[in-house]
Amino acid sequence: PFWRGEAPGRTAELSARVAELRERVDQSAAEARNGLQRECRLDGAGTDQLLRYLAAGRAALGAMPSQRTVVAERFFDDSGGMQLVIHAPFGSRINRAWGLALRKRFCRSFNLELQAAATDDGIVISLTDLHSFPLESVFSFLTPEKLERVLTQAVLGVPLFGARWRWAVSRALQVPRRRQGQRVPPPIQRMLTDDLLAAVFPDQAACAENLAGEVRIPEHPLVDEAIRDCLHEALDTGGLRALLEDIRDGKVRTVAVDTPEASPFAAEILNANPFAFLDPAPLEERRARAVRMRRSLPPELDTEAVLDPEAIAQAAAEAAPLVRDADELHDALLTLGAVPETAEWRGFFEELEAGNRAGAVVAGKARFWIAAERFGLVRAVWPDACLPAAIPAPSAGHAPDTRAEAVAAILRGVMDCSGPVTAGALAARLALPEDRIEAALALLEVEGLVLQGRFRRSPAGDGPSEWCHRRVLARIHRLTLARLRRESAPVSAAAFLEFLAGWQHLTAETRLHGPRGVREVIAQLQGLEAPAAAWESQILPLRVTGYRRDWLDENCLSGEVVWGRTSVPEPSGNGDSAGRRPARPTRAAPIGLLLRGDIGR
Repeated sequence: PFWRGEAPGRTAELSARVAELRERVDQSAAEARNGLQRECRLDGAGTDQLLRYLAAGRAALGAMPSQRTVVAERFFDDSGGMQLVIHAPFGSRINRAWGLALRKRFCRSFNLELQAAATDDGIVISLTDLHSFPLESVFSFLTPEKLERVLTQAVLGVPLFGARWRWAVSRALQVPRRRQGQRVPPPIQRMLTDDLLAAVFPDQAACAENLAGEVRIPEHPLVDEAIRDCLHEALDTGGLRALLEDIRDGKVRTVAVDTPEASPFAAEILNANPFAFLDPAPLEERRARAVRMRRSLPPELDTEAVLDPEAIAQAAAEAAPLVRDADELHDALLTLGAVPETAEWRGFFEELEAGNRAGAVVAGKARFWIAAERFGLVRAVWPDACLPAAIPAPSAGHAPDTRAEAVAAILRGVMDCSGPVTAGALAARLALPEDRIEAALALLEVEGLVLQGRFRRSPAGDGPSEWCHRRVLARIHRLTLARLRRESAPVSAAAFLEFLAGWQHLTAETRLHGPRGVREVIAQLQGLEAPAAAWESQILPLRVTGYRRDWLDENCLSGEVVWGRTSVPEPSGNGDSAGRRPARPTRAAPIGLLLRGDIGR
């Protein structure tokens, strides 16, 4: 509906209490359990479910989102794009304002409209493959000084302003509610308010093709009132400004983490209702629907959701060039631009060098192999390098305009054929200063080709910042998810039966021995009722090697094992006074064997 975005949300006080509960759970789960059961009147199952959910979210993000800790999470979806989720339990008024302002900043920076949504606990922005930026920088996209200006421009493009404009015009009695004694229908009133908006605020009703730059806001009391209602009633601009100031001053801790899959805390915002949307895209076209979520919480809660080291190694190995002859080495030289000397490929290189298809370059203390088509590029990257003397002129290649672009061209091929790598490692590989490498990587980041982040989590949680090609990183995420899904994949019926046979000690390798083995079998089968004759003829002999009857007698006489009926007999139906069948000690009577110490548990 036209008033989408006006759904009620948590108050500031309730949001503070929710964040306080999260902090209490993060500090001490035992104390939080007692408080939940005492103050919130939760039963044991409800308390366990809540604590498990919070523990799973804390393990996935490495921090507990609260009003003193804001977490930015980024992960790939099934379409190849990325989802940015900001976990901020400040309530919908602050989060809507933050989401609208961030969406406007992304629109101006990348010239692309994005899908976004905001709830009481967080914000989601659906990124495409054109968006590449350091995740930590998302907290500095907005400044308190420019917040109101950016947010004002943002609310003018969403239905929120139109609804508030109609309310302001109706309160000011600028649109007649009755005409000639008859009530004016609501659709006619809406048309009249749109006509009034076009008269007093031309840019808001103008064609977007005729506008350049920001929307010019006229000085009109109705326009001022509508904007003020949007910023301070529907949204909490003052609260957001205070939050941004606290983030800038370090009073609010910020955490940025790249995860292989969506955390449990992200499930709510990814499946948000339409009233949480901050853009006009309908529900069925949301990019957030391309995220595959777990049906249950992850089984392991003591490890953070990081990229699998084996997946990183496998993706890097698959991205590396495969060289089996001289032609494939030439293709690798064209892709990588410059390759350090490799003893394994020396024979192929000498064949290329003899045909003037490649040559060796000495840059500083490093020696590289380059294709003849890349000599122009090499001259731009290493102006002082010692180049081969005899190179055909048509093969010199085209040199980029600047040295930064030339280094970026070299890195474009290097990043395409490698996994996550630091700027220092790239500088050592190419014998270039690290600042030149970082400048070239920044150019590739603007193109959306590479992503920056901490993809290998160190024990201290502050590993070095790495760079990775978007395609390779997406491959690593898919391999990591495949490993997680394999760990929880259902087994076949044959594998399950094989496990049961071993667990029940029915195989030759798992059978038990002696009286102690009989006791262990009984401990495993407690509660099972079977015919009395079956215990010593079928059940125990199959599980204990060389079973002897006196072993069961020994356990019973020692007082450790007792026998009896564990279920209530069914009514006999013959009209006896007790209404139950009389218990007769026959060989077919079902009895159970139990450990005396476990009776009553």
